[in-house]
Amino acid sequence: MNDLFERAGLDRNAPRPLADRLRPQSLSDVAGQDHLLGADGALTRLIGSGTLGSLVFWGPPGTGKTTVARLLAHETELAFVQISAIFSGVADLKKTFEEARARRRMGQGTLLFVDEIHRFNRAQQDSFLPVMEDGTVTLIGATTENPSFELNAALLSRARVMTFKALDEAAIEKLLARAEAAEAKALPLDVDARAALIGMADGDGRAALTLAEEIWRAAKDDEIFDRAHLSDIVQRRAPIYDKAQEGHYNLISALHKTVRGSDPDAALYYLARMFDGGEDPLFIARRVVRMAVEDIGLADPQALVIANAAKDAYDFLGSPEGELAIAQAVVYCATAPKSNAGYIAFKRATRLAKEHGSLMPPKVILNAPTKLMREEGYGENYAYDHDEPDGFSGQDYWPEKLGRQKLYEPVERGFEREIGKRLEYWAKLRKERRN
Repeated sequence: MNDLFERAGLDRNAPRPLADRLRPQSLSDVAGQDHLLGADGALTRLIGSGTLGSLVFWGPPGTGKTTVARLLAHETELAFVQISAIFSGVADLKKTFEEARARRRMGQGTLLFVDEIHRFNRAQQDSFLPVMEDGTVTLIGATTENPSFELNAALLSRARVMTFKALDEAAIEKLLARAEAAEAKALPLDVDARAALIGMADGDGRAALTLAEEIWRAAKDDEIFDRAHLSDIVQRRAPIYDKAQEGHYNLISALHKTVRGSDPDAALYYLARMFDGGEDPLFIARRVVRMAVEDIGLADPQALVIANAAKDAYDFLGSPEGELAIAQAVVYCATAPKSNAGYIAFKRATRLAKEHGSLMPPKVILNAPTKLMREEGYGENYAYDHDEPDGFSGQDYWPEKLGRQKLYEPVERGFEREIGKRLEYWAKLRKERRN
C-alpha cells in the first residue's frame, strides 16, 4: 500500500527530515567510504564483476549502510526489500522468503537488507542460510556490533564483511555544504562553532544533518552562533559507546595498553572517554588494580597501594569527585616503572604445579607434631633462618623429584632492580654453603 502512495507521488508534500531529503541518489554521492566506493574500492570491484554475493555491513550509525544497500540494489537491478531485526519475527521472515521465491520465479532477484541483523537470535540467523545458498536472496545485513561476536559462524562464512568507517571531518563538511546548497542558505555559525558542530556529530552523517536542521530552526534573522551558544541550542549528542558491547572492550583495552606503554596523556584521554560514555567507574578502578599487579608489579609496589586507594576514594566520595582519584591512579600507573616478572613467574608456577602433580615437599620443612612424624624424619635438621648468618640458611625447599627451578626473574627497572641484587646475593650464599 505504501509503495502505491509513493508511486502516485502523494507523499511529496509530507514533511521529511533533512537527512532523508539529502539521501544520496548514486553511489558516487556517498561520503566518507572511499575505501569501499572509490575507483578501486571493494564494493566498486564487486559491482564491476556483475555479482555481489551476500554481505555484512559493519560500522557505526550514520555512515551510509542503508543508503549503500539501496543503491546497490538499483545498480544490480535487484528488488530492494528492507526489514529490521528489531521489529521482525519468524513469521515476517517466512513471508519475506516466500515473496522472494515468487519474485525469483518471475525472473526477478531480491536484495534483502536486514538492519540490526545482530539482534536476531542464532536460530533466526540460521534461517537465512538456505535462501542465501540457493540464491533466493542476496543478503545484506547491517550491524553496529562486531560481527565476529554477534553473528553465527555459519552465516559469516557465507557473507563478506564490509567495514564502514565513521565519517571524518572532511566528509561531514561535505554533507554540511550539500545541506547548505539544498537549503539555499549558510549555517549561522562562526568558524569555531562550525568545527564544534562537526565534532558533535561524532562521525555520524545523519546526526550532523539533524544538528544542522536544529540550528536553522533556532536561528533568528542574521544571527550567528558561537561555540557556547551552539552548545546551548543543540545540547550534546551522547558519545557512541555501548557499555555491554565492542565500544566497552575497545576503550578498556586502549586504556590498559596506554598505561602499559607509559603514555599518561593517552591513558587520561581514554579514561575520560569511558567516563563520558557512562562506564561504571568501579569497573575502571578494578582494571587499574589489575594493571598495577600485572604490568607494574614489584617494579613499584606502591602502584597497587595507590590503585586500591583510588577505588576506596571513589567508594567514599562518589561521582564526580571520586573520578579524580581514579585518574590520579591511572597517571601514577602510566608513569611507574613496568615489570610483568611477577605475572610471568606466577604463570610458570601454575604450569609447573599442573604438570608435576602432588609432589611431596622435602621433610626438612614439614612440621612434626606427632612422635611418628618425628621418627619419619619430619622437620629433622631444619635450619631456622633467623638464627643463621645474614638471616639466610640456603636450604633446598624444592621437592626432590622436581629439583630447584627458576621462575621469578626481576627486571632491571624500579624496585625490582634491588630485588634482583638480593636474589643474586642469596644465590651466592646458597652456593657457598653447599660447598
